[in-house]
Amino acid sequence: MISPETAELRILDAAETQFYGRGLQAVGMDEIRSASGVSLKRLYQLFPSKGELIQAYLRRRDIRWRQKLAAYADAQDTPEERILAVFDWLHEWFGEPDFRGCAFSNSFGELGATSSPVAETARAHKEAFFGYLAELTAAAGKPASLSGHLALLAEGAITTAAITGSAEPAHQAKEAARVLLAAA
Repeated sequence: MISPETAELRILDAAETQFYGRGLQAVGMDEIRSASGVSLKRLYQLFPSKGELIQAYLRRRDIRWRQKLAAYADAQDTPEERILAVFDWLHEWFGEPDFRGCAFSNSFGELGATSSPVAETARAHKEAFFGYLAELTAAAGKPASLSGHLALLAEGAITTAAITGSAEPAHQAKEAARVLLAAA
């Protein structure tokens, strides 16, 4: 018998693969059970509803996504390089074989109108990302308004990359960010 911690990790791993790859509404709890190898009884003990599982998946994805981004960007030497590194990291992410765009935008598009927890989680993710860009902008001594422009460039690149299947929008957004940094 697997431990509750191991079962939870297996369920969340399966949920991330299935929900991100196919969409929240397209995947049922039985598919999560099959993909995780955890009994349906244990699945429902840990996550009494699909909504609770969706929230756990989104919370975990938010933390991991922001940590990976910050680790990549914060490794750069100067504040300006950290800002531009955000777009380099996006380029790498866009090139991953399972890239399907922003899980939070996708989730909001699917359930945001009917699930306030999903809408709130998506908003919190975007606010945290925009806040990180604001921190980078402030550290670079640039006007606060620049962070909003950078956020829109990043968000546009994410959406465009998902739709086109190309990582190139990250490079295009990086060049636009470079122009904005020089002008600020």
